[in-house]
Amino acid sequence: MAPKKNVRAAPMKTPKLLFLDSPKAVAKAADAELARARKILGSILAGKGRRTVENTLAPYDAIMMAISEVGLQGQVLFNAHANAAVRDAANNAYLAADSLQTELSLNRGLYEAFAALNVSREDGETRYAVSKILRDFRRAGVDKDKATRKKIKALNDEIAESGSTFDRIINEDMRSITLEDEKELAGLPADYVAAHRPKEGGKITITTAYPDAIPVFQYAANADVRRRLQREFYDRGYPKNLEVLTRLLAKRHELARLLGYDHYAAYVTEDKMTGSAKAAADFVEKIVRASEGRTKRDYETLVERKRRDTPAAAALEPWDPNYYLERVRAEQYRFDSQEVRPYLEFGKVREGIFEITSKLFGVRYRRVRGAKVWHPSVEVYDVTEAGRRLGRFYLDLHPREGKFSHAAMFPVLVGLRGKQLPQAALLCNFPGPGKAAGPALMEHTDAVTFFHEFGHLLHAILSGQTRWIKTSMEGIEWDFVEAPSQMLEEWVRRPEGLRRFAKHHETGEPIPKELVERMERAQAVGRGLWVQRQDFFAALSLAYYSRDPDGLDTTAVAKELNAKYYPVPWYEGTHFQCNFGHLNGYSAAYYTYLWSLVIAKDLFSRFAKAKSILEPATARRYRKEVLEAASVRPAAEMVRRFLGRRTTFDAFRAWLDEGAG
Repeated sequence: MAPKKNVRAAPMKTPKLLFLDSPKAVAKAADAELARARKILGSILAGKGRRTVENTLAPYDAIMMAISEVGLQGQVLFNAHANAAVRDAANNAYLAADSLQTELSLNRGLYEAFAALNVSREDGETRYAVSKILRDFRRAGVDKDKATRKKIKALNDEIAESGSTFDRIINEDMRSITLEDEKELAGLPADYVAAHRPKEGGKITITTAYPDAIPVFQYAANADVRRRLQREFYDRGYPKNLEVLTRLLAKRHELARLLGYDHYAAYVTEDKMTGSAKAAADFVEKIVRASEGRTKRDYETLVERKRRDTPAAAALEPWDPNYYLERVRAEQYRFDSQEVRPYLEFGKVREGIFEITSKLFGVRYRRVRGAKVWHPSVEVYDVTEAGRRLGRFYLDLHPREGKFSHAAMFPVLVGLRGKQLPQAALLCNFPGPGKAAGPALMEHTDAVTFFHEFGHLLHAILSGQTRWIKTSMEGIEWDFVEAPSQMLEEWVRRPEGLRRFAKHHETGEPIPKELVERMERAQAVGRGLWVQRQDFFAALSLAYYSRDPDGLDTTAVAKELNAKYYPVPWYEGTHFQCNFGHLNGYSAAYYTYLWSLVIAKDLFSRFAKAKSILEPATARRYRKEVLEAASVRPAAEMVRRFLGRRTTFDAFRAWLDEGAG
């Protein structure tokens, strides 16, 4: 939403927790901010006379800003700070904020204040915000008796505690295997081998950190090396998270039943685009039907290639798919992903993201030197437009001990018009220039991930001009939230986007168009397998949360659903669910990734039909109708305004069938 005239510019606030470096300081700042929120609550409840936006909604929004600041920054520090004691304090701050938010949602007096608030003459954004606030009060259980509300509060606190424990165990469980000889690294890129020289005792250590593990799964010719590392990779979080997950499922089920739902999946999908667990499950089955023929052909292709190495092979093993995908792409499509790596030096990829998104959305990025950070490797940038600051972001992009082990965007401050500019952080695990033996070269999949997460970041920054927190990006339907980031991936896949920044690290020559075209054709191989793997994840998250978890064997359910949805067999003896972090954050809604992908492909169809995918006019309209709109209206309406029609399945199906002949 573009700032209105005569509205004062929002300040760039210093986050209250983010740069604190001692557990005591984190706790003190969090306590002070939450105490301030409670004081504002007291003033709302003490109010007399007619309820208005000024005496009810505005102070409530101030409360939510305070809670949001503590919770969001607590999550960043919990996932990124180098000091374990600070991580603990940050987690406690997050839990305290979450607990207060639950308390507010069950506060009968606060609910009655909103129920008495007449916003019929207010603007549409305000009316929508209040409608969502009232809906969420009811969903939280505010209409229950006092004893039930007390039990709901206790359950929510237990759920938050279990969820943060689940995440912490994953983050801190870095595993490794040792190799006896460099010969066991056969097939891996030269720079990878150079970075993994024998250490003490002549052993080579390979960890489960993404920059270490993913190349092994793709390139290691030694199947036993892949097998050993895949076991460790799948078993991160085990055995501790086996019990934590069981507890998380049980408490969420108990909460759902207390709130009047059959199960937690019914509760958590109610306010999403799908609207129900049945609709989400039906969608999963629709994707299965659409992809099953393609998946069967993909699987047979990989098994046939494996027989050249192992003539008696009748099936793939769990450590085979990525490796044989690379072999088929190299041999049948003349594409080896190692051909692309010399063109994807980390710094150039980052510059490419900046250049492309600047051109598309009319923004600029200014490096902020000397800004406060939580770790020396973090870079800080301001986003500007026509000399006006729109927000700030932090890039924490390389692995280190105790840090979040995957890739995600974490909001830091929610942007609100005239009050504060948005701030956000990217926490990723890309090859670090300081660690590489030579240039830090990225896999193309890494570059795709970088664009994806930057899509989330842009969404957070460009949506930062709403009036209320409830209409900010924090209020968006969760099964839409991946669509803008998935769509931005297209610019790192298409020659027109990729060639703008993919330059050979030695010669400076742009990546050949012919190589990009070969890559596009080759990467269509295995698309059915990838989709059905995502279907398995989606079905698993729904299944865990769609039943009474009493006596549930989470491993047995995972094995059963793997056999139903994914042709590659379960890795016997492993416990993938223990490091499936989305079972906490997304709970039953992992289907979001495929649901959003259908939307993303449809959104991109508008760019594909333009003369150029870098044509600004389409991008600016998309920025206005989708990114800036945050959650001032339902996501389906935002998409309809941009497309001029409702979403269809056509673009996704065409993508799924590419190269299927």
